[in-house]
Amino acid sequence: MTEPLRVAFVCVQNAGRSQMSTAFAEREIAERDLTDRVEVVTGGTDPADHVHAEVVEIMRELDVDLSDRTPRAVSTAELETCDLVVTMGCSTLDLDADVEVRDWALTDPDGQDLDAVREIRDDIGERVAAVFDDIEARLETA
Repeated sequence: MTEPLRVAFVCVQNAGRSQMSTAFAEREIAERDLTDRVEVVTGGTDPADHVHAEVVEIMRELDVDLSDRTPRAVSTAELETCDLVVTMGCSTLDLDADVEVRDWALTDPDGQDLDAVREIRDDIGERVAAVFDDIEARLETA
């Protein structure tokens, strides 16, 4: 069996945007039956103590529970093992490896009102779906 394609979603605190991205990616993996073919990594360069409360609340609206998730640190070495690293607009990664990096330049949901966080969530959901369209095409040609 070949190694799974590794995709990372990274921001500074790993408490909002990258957590939502990871949850959407996990859903895409399940819905597209890519469990053995894609692995998701998430983390932050300066992780918070917990996922932002407003993020937990608006993801719950989609039956996604982030309340038990804990932000974690991610190292450059770990990211260099990935095929694709998606940053949320708050990172200045300098990766030496042959890693594709995409920056989404998203607004930080921390402290935003729920309507603003919903907009960020919905934008992230669409972007993650597009990433998985690209991943499926890549896997089909591999």
